[in-house]
Amino acid sequence: MSTLIYHMAHEADWAAALDGDGSYAGSADDLRDGFIHFSAGALIAGSAAKHRAGQADLLLVCCDAEALGPALKWETSCDGIDFPHLYRALDPAEALWTAPLPLGPDGVHMFPERLD
Repeated sequence: MSTLIYHMAHEADWAAALDGDGSYAGSADDLRDGFIHFSAGALIAGSAAKHRAGQADLLLVCCDAEALGPALKWETSCDGIDFPHLYRALDPAEALWTAPLPLGPDGVHMFPERLD
């Protein structure tokens, strides 16, 4: 069984990777931190609320953690929670699926019903 992990990409950045050289380096925050931030399914809504509140141009990217290889490291945050961090660019072909991540009427991101 695979472990699914999720990343929130800006739609324009993801489109540029699809149209360009097939390499997604991540958001400005990812570039600053030196890795692409991912979250487990149970944590992604909290990550969106904390780090991406009000951002209307997001795309949810789903990947199989094991398929990303040794460049994916699970690291403990200052809150004591383990998050997956990818220490390389992501080939958009490695995504299992993507879905728009719109804002609801309350300004909170609306996630797919099932994150699998």
